[in-house]
Amino acid sequence: MSTKHQHYDVIRKPIITEKATMASEHNAVVFEVTMASNKPMIKEAVEALFGVKVKAVNTSITKGKAKRFRGQMGRRKDVKKAYVTLEEGNSIDVSTGL
Repeated sequence: MSTKHQHYDVIRKPIITEKATMASEHNAVVFEVTMASNKPMIKEAVEALFGVKVKAVNTSITKGKAKRFRGQMGRRKDVKKAYVTLEEGNSIDVSTGL
């Protein structure tokens, strides 16, 4: 498997929420990443896919909630987010497609 496919396996999708938009004002971008990925893997994937320099990577895991669906109890999946801070002068436009 090529390295580009591995980078796409690490980063699932960009997260566009109110909090992520506020983070973008401080030169940061938020991605949903795989649970098995670590900070060096995320940094390498973002730098390779978008051609930018990464300053820092912070991660957080949101535990899935128990929700009711058609009367049955179900569970949402756990999600790992990566807050990627970029070096000055670098930017990623997540509103357009990859």
